[in-house]
Amino acid sequence: MTEHDDQMDEVSSSVETISVDGATLACELSRPTGGAGGSGGEDLAPVVQLHGLTSCTARAGESGLDMTGQLAERRVLRCDARAHGASTGRPVAADHTWPRLAEDLLRVLETILPGEAVHAVGPSMGAATLLHAALVEPERFASLTLLTPPTAWETRATQAGQYRRTAAVVESRGVDSFVRARAQAAAPPALAGRPRREEPAVAAEVLGSVLRGAADSDLPDPERIAGLEIPTLLLAWTEDPAHPIATAERLHELLEGSRLAVAATPEQLDAWPARAAEHVVAHEPLAPPSSSASGGPRAAGRLLHSPSGAGAAFWRG
Repeated sequence: MTEHDDQMDEVSSSVETISVDGATLACELSRPTGGAGGSGGEDLAPVVQLHGLTSCTARAGESGLDMTGQLAERRVLRCDARAHGASTGRPVAADHTWPRLAEDLLRVLETILPGEAVHAVGPSMGAATLLHAALVEPERFASLTLLTPPTAWETRATQAGQYRRTAAVVESRGVDSFVRARAQAAAPPALAGRPRREEPAVAAEVLGSVLRGAADSDLPDPERIAGLEIPTLLLAWTEDPAHPIATAERLHELLEGSRLAVAATPEQLDAWPARAAEHVVAHEPLAPPSSSASGGPRAAGRLLHSPSGAGAAFWRG
C-alpha cells in the first residue's frame, strides 16, 4: 500500500439526527481526510448507502451489500430507515411504506447534502426507496445501484401476504418467533459462508407495523419507471423468492441503458463492490465551472444530475 493509499483510508465521520414526522433518523456522513489537497471528497459526488427491511446500515457489510468499500475517496452518507438501527419510529404501518421512506430520504439529502447530486446504493427495501425517490426528484441522483430488488407487481401479493402473517405472529407471540422462522429459511447460494443475523434491527414494539408497511408497498408503476433517465446498475442473486431475479430482469428491460449482473456464488457476490465503484466513476456529474474560483466547500460539489447533459451516457449490459 502506498503512502497515498494510507491517506485515503483515513476518514472522519459526523453523526446527524434529522426529525421527520413520527421519527428521528440517524445518519452518518464519512469523508476522507487524506488525498490530494485534503479535500475531504468535496470535489466528487457523494455516495448514499441504504439497507434492507429489518436490517440497518451497520449490518450491510456483513451480507456483502455495502458497496462503498472501493469508493474511499468519496464522502459516504449512511442512513438508517425510520424504526431501523439507530433511527426511531412509531407503530404506524403507513409510516413504513416505501413512498414514505422515499420522502424521508429526500429530506435527509436536502438537509445534509443540499443541492448536490448523489450516487445512491440500496438493497431490497433500499432499492425500492430509491426508485420512489428518483421519480419525485430525478435530478437528485447521478446514478442508482439497485441491489436484490424485491418482489413487485404480479409477484408482490404473495410476499405481502407473508409479511402480514408474520406481523400477526410477531404481535401475538413476540420477536422470537420471527427469529426462529428466519433461521429456518435457506440463504441464497451467494451468501454461503457469510454470518447470518436473524434478529431484526427493529424494536419489538414497532416490528409488526414495519412489516405491515412493507406489505402495503410496491415498486412504482412500470410505465413511470421506464421514464427514468438515470444510469442504473442492477445486481441480483439467485434462489431468493423474496428477491426474485424476475424483478431485476423486468427493471433491466424498463430502464433504458441499465446494466444487470447476477450472483450465484459468493465469489460473484464479492465482485459487486468493484462493479458498483466502476458504475459510480463512469457517471460522475459535472462540477460547476466556477468551483475552483469560489473556494466554498459546497461549490466544489457536483451539480444536480441532468439526464440530457454530459456524463449521462450509459449503455445496456
